[in-house]
Amino acid sequence: MRLAILLLAAGEGSRLGGFPKALLKKEGDTLLKRFITSVQSLQPIETLVVTGFYSAEVEQEVQSLKSACPYSLSTVKNLMPESGQPSSVRLGLESLQSDYDVLIIALCDQPNISSPEIEALVLQFKQAGSGKEIVLPMVHEKRGNPVLFSRRVIDQILLIPGMVCRPFMDQHPELVKTFVSNNPAYLMDVDSQADIQKLGLDPIK
Repeated sequence: MRLAILLLAAGEGSRLGGFPKALLKKEGDTLLKRFITSVQSLQPIETLVVTGFYSAEVEQEVQSLKSACPYSLSTVKNLMPESGQPSSVRLGLESLQSDYDVLIIALCDQPNISSPEIEALVLQFKQAGSGKEIVLPMVHEKRGNPVLFSRRVIDQILLIPGMVCRPFMDQHPELVKTFVSNNPAYLMDVDSQADIQKLGLDPIK
Protein backbone atom coordinates (compact mmCIF):
# COMPACT_ATOMS: atom_id res chain seq x y z
CA MET A 1 0.00 0.00 0.00
CA ARG A 2 1.61 3.21 -1.19
CA LEU A 3 1.56 5.85 1.53
CA ALA A 4 1.86 9.62 1.07
CA ILE A 5 2.13 12.17 3.86
CA LEU A 6 0.89 15.75 3.87
CA LEU A 7 2.44 17.69 6.75
CA LEU A 8 0.93 21.06 7.64
CA ALA A 9 3.54 23.61 8.77
CA ALA A 10 2.15 26.94 7.61
CA GLY A 11 0.89 28.40 10.89
CA GLU A 12 1.93 31.65 12.53
CA GLY A 13 2.37 30.32 16.06
CA SER A 14 0.93 33.57 17.38
CA ARG A 15 0.22 32.18 20.84
CA LEU A 16 3.89 31.26 21.10
CA GLY A 17 4.82 34.87 20.44
CA GLY A 18 5.28 34.29 16.72
CA PHE A 19 7.43 31.20 16.20
CA PRO A 20 7.30 28.34 13.65
CA LYS A 21 5.95 25.30 15.49
CA ALA A 22 7.72 22.94 13.09
CA LEU A 23 11.05 24.30 14.34
CA LEU A 24 10.36 23.81 18.02
CA LYS A 25 12.91 21.37 19.38
CA LYS A 26 12.77 18.27 21.51
CA GLU A 27 15.99 16.68 22.69
CA GLY A 28 17.90 18.96 20.34
CA ASP A 29 16.06 18.14 17.10
CA THR A 30 13.24 20.10 15.48
CA LEU A 31 9.77 18.59 15.52
CA LEU A 32 9.96 18.58 11.72
CA LYS A 33 13.14 16.52 11.73
CA ARG A 34 11.81 14.13 14.38
CA PHE A 35 8.65 13.49 12.37
CA ILE A 36 10.34 13.09 8.98
CA THR A 37 12.95 10.76 10.47
CA SER A 38 10.44 8.64 12.37
CA VAL A 39 8.14 7.99 9.40
CA GLN A 40 10.88 6.78 7.07
CA SER A 41 10.33 3.25 8.38
CA LEU A 42 6.89 3.43 6.72
CA GLN A 43 8.56 4.03 3.35
CA PRO A 44 6.24 6.85 2.22
CA ILE A 45 6.52 7.43 -1.50
CA GLU A 46 5.97 11.16 -0.99
CA THR A 47 6.10 13.59 1.93
CA LEU A 48 4.89 17.10 1.17
CA VAL A 49 5.32 19.91 3.70
CA VAL A 50 3.02 22.92 3.36
CA THR A 51 4.75 26.10 4.49
CA GLY A 52 3.37 29.61 4.92
CA PHE A 53 4.43 31.90 7.73
CA TYR A 54 8.19 31.41 8.23
CA SER A 55 8.37 29.59 4.89
CA ALA A 56 12.07 30.36 4.39
CA GLU A 57 13.06 28.91 7.77
CA VAL A 58 10.91 25.79 7.41
CA GLU A 59 12.02 25.19 3.82
CA GLN A 60 15.65 25.49 4.91
CA GLU A 61 15.08 22.77 7.51
CA VAL A 62 13.38 20.54 4.92
CA GLN A 63 16.30 21.07 2.54
CA SER A 64 18.74 19.99 5.24
CA LEU A 65 16.80 16.73 5.68
CA LYS A 66 16.65 15.76 2.02
CA SER A 67 20.08 14.16 1.81
CA ALA A 68 19.18 11.68 4.56
CA CYS A 69 15.69 10.98 3.20
CA PRO A 70 15.53 8.12 0.66
CA TYR A 71 12.02 9.07 -0.46
CA SER A 72 10.45 12.13 -2.03
CA LEU A 73 10.47 15.11 0.35
CA SER A 74 9.31 18.50 -0.91
CA THR A 75 7.55 21.71 0.08
CA VAL A 76 4.82 23.93 -1.27
CA LYS A 77 4.24 27.48 -0.03
CA ASN A 78 0.82 28.79 0.92
CA LEU A 79 0.90 32.39 -0.27
CA MET A 80 -2.10 33.25 1.90
CA PRO A 81 -1.51 31.42 5.20
CA GLU A 82 -3.60 34.01 7.01
CA SER A 83 -6.59 32.30 5.34
CA GLY A 84 -6.16 29.49 7.85
CA GLN A 85 -5.50 25.77 7.87
CA PRO A 86 -8.18 24.85 5.28
CA SER A 87 -6.29 26.82 2.62
CA SER A 88 -3.11 24.90 3.42
CA VAL A 89 -4.94 21.57 3.26
CA ARG A 90 -6.47 22.37 -0.12
CA LEU A 91 -3.14 23.57 -1.54
CA GLY A 92 -1.43 20.45 -0.26
CA LEU A 93 -4.03 18.11 -1.77
CA GLU A 94 -3.74 19.88 -5.12
CA SER A 95 0.07 19.73 -5.03
CA LEU A 96 0.66 16.03 -4.33
CA GLN A 97 2.50 14.39 -7.22
CA SER A 98 2.73 10.69 -6.36
CA ASP A 99 0.50 7.76 -7.26
CA TYR A 100 -0.39 7.01 -3.65
CA ASP A 101 -3.08 4.71 -2.28
CA VAL A 102 -3.47 6.27 1.16
CA LEU A 103 -2.78 9.78 2.43
CA ILE A 104 -1.92 10.76 5.98
CA ILE A 105 -2.62 14.40 6.83
CA ALA A 106 -0.51 15.35 9.84
CA LEU A 107 0.23 18.44 11.92
CA CYS A 108 3.77 19.69 12.47
CA ASP A 109 3.26 20.36 16.18
CA GLN A 110 2.44 16.93 17.58
CA PRO A 111 5.75 15.91 19.16
CA ASN A 112 4.63 12.43 20.22
CA ILE A 113 3.35 11.30 16.82
CA SER A 114 5.77 8.92 15.14
CA SER A 115 5.71 5.69 13.16
CA PRO A 116 3.82 3.55 15.76
CA GLU A 117 0.89 5.96 15.80
CA ILE A 118 0.73 6.08 12.02
CA GLU A 119 1.19 2.32 11.73
CA ALA A 120 -1.83 1.91 14.01
CA LEU A 121 -3.91 4.10 11.67
CA VAL A 122 -2.76 2.17 8.62
CA LEU A 123 -3.68 -1.11 10.33
CA GLN A 124 -7.13 0.29 11.08
CA PHE A 125 -7.50 1.18 7.41
CA LYS A 126 -6.51 -2.32 6.31
CA GLN A 127 -9.02 -3.82 8.74
CA ALA A 128 -11.82 -1.40 7.91
CA GLY A 129 -15.05 -2.81 6.64
CA SER A 130 -16.48 -2.22 3.20
CA GLY A 131 -17.12 1.43 2.42
CA LYS A 132 -14.83 2.88 5.08
CA GLU A 133 -12.36 5.21 3.39
CA ILE A 134 -11.20 7.45 6.26
CA VAL A 135 -9.64 6.60 9.63
CA LEU A 136 -10.12 9.19 12.38
CA PRO A 137 -8.47 8.71 15.79
CA MET A 138 -10.70 9.53 18.76
CA VAL A 139 -9.31 9.91 22.28
CA HIS A 140 -11.73 10.56 25.16
CA GLU A 141 -14.41 11.42 22.58
CA LYS A 142 -12.22 14.11 21.01
CA ARG A 143 -11.05 14.12 17.40
CA GLY A 144 -7.34 13.54 17.01
CA ASN A 145 -4.68 13.76 14.34
CA PRO A 146 -3.23 12.55 11.99
CA VAL A 147 -6.15 11.41 9.85
CA LEU A 148 -5.89 8.82 7.08
CA PHE A 149 -7.72 9.10 3.73
CA SER A 150 -8.01 6.78 0.76
CA ARG A 151 -6.97 8.12 -2.63
CA ARG A 152 -10.55 7.70 -3.80
CA VAL A 153 -11.82 10.10 -1.13
CA ILE A 154 -9.11 12.67 -1.89
CA ASP A 155 -10.05 12.53 -5.57
CA GLN A 156 -13.69 13.14 -4.61
CA ILE A 157 -12.71 16.11 -2.45
CA LEU A 158 -10.67 17.65 -5.26
CA LEU A 159 -13.66 17.49 -7.61
CA ILE A 160 -15.52 19.95 -5.34
CA PRO A 161 -14.19 23.53 -5.59
CA GLY A 162 -12.93 24.78 -2.25
CA MET A 163 -13.74 21.54 -0.40
CA VAL A 164 -11.34 20.29 2.27
CA CYS A 165 -11.25 17.23 4.48
CA ARG A 166 -13.06 18.25 7.68
CA PRO A 167 -16.35 19.37 6.08
CA PHE A 168 -16.21 16.41 3.68
CA MET A 169 -15.96 14.04 6.65
CA ASP A 170 -18.86 15.81 8.35
CA GLN A 171 -20.96 15.42 5.20
CA HIS A 172 -20.04 11.75 4.72
CA PRO A 173 -19.89 10.09 8.15
CA GLU A 174 -20.62 6.74 6.50
CA LEU A 175 -17.08 6.80 5.05
CA VAL A 176 -15.38 7.35 8.41
CA LYS A 177 -14.00 4.59 10.60
CA THR A 178 -13.48 5.92 14.12
CA PHE A 179 -10.37 4.56 15.77
CA VAL A 180 -11.01 4.76 19.51
CA SER A 181 -7.67 4.98 21.28
CA ASN A 182 -6.28 5.83 24.72
CA ASN A 183 -3.06 7.15 23.17
CA PRO A 184 -2.83 10.84 24.11
CA ALA A 185 -0.31 11.49 21.33
CA TYR A 186 -3.21 11.89 18.89
CA LEU A 187 -4.46 14.91 20.86
CA MET A 188 -1.25 16.53 22.05
CA ASP A 189 -0.15 19.60 20.13
CA VAL A 190 1.59 22.86 20.91
CA ASP A 191 -0.52 25.98 21.27
CA SER A 192 1.08 27.87 24.15
CA GLN A 193 4.22 28.35 26.21
CA ALA A 194 2.67 26.06 28.83
CA ASP A 195 2.45 23.28 26.23
CA ILE A 196 6.17 23.62 25.52
CA GLN A 197 6.96 22.80 29.13
CA LYS A 198 4.26 20.13 29.43
CA LEU A 199 5.51 18.27 26.34
CA GLY A 200 9.18 18.45 27.28
CA LEU A 201 10.21 20.72 24.43
CA ASP A 202 13.29 22.93 24.46
CA PRO A 203 12.56 26.55 25.44
CA ILE A 204 12.26 29.03 22.57
CA LYS A 205 15.46 31.06 22.19
